[in-house]
Amino acid sequence: MTEQERLELEAAAFRSLVQHLRSRPDVQNIDLMNLAGFCRNCLSKWYKAAADDIGVAVSPDQAREEIYGMPYAEWKAKYQQQASTEQQAAFTKGNKP
Repeated sequence: MTEQERLELEAAAFRSLVQHLRSRPDVQNIDLMNLAGFCRNCLSKWYKAAADDIGVAVSPDQAREEIYGMPYAEWKAKYQQQASTEQQAAFTKGNKP
């Protein structure tokens, strides 16, 4: 496999992941964090960091919109639910050093 082929495959896999997350707004970020250790916000931060690494100007808001498919505030208003006590406890337990 060439370097270009690897990059294209990685990019395609990333696009598929982002599209899958956009199609599942019922899956809350806290659930992703509790189960997988990352969420949509993490992806947007990694996206911005990658842009910074290659000198492409991307704001945090632009990065979030790339991942969420809409402005973050709009996504939160439409889909984000209040975390339950159990979700909060699992998050706290999973993030202890």
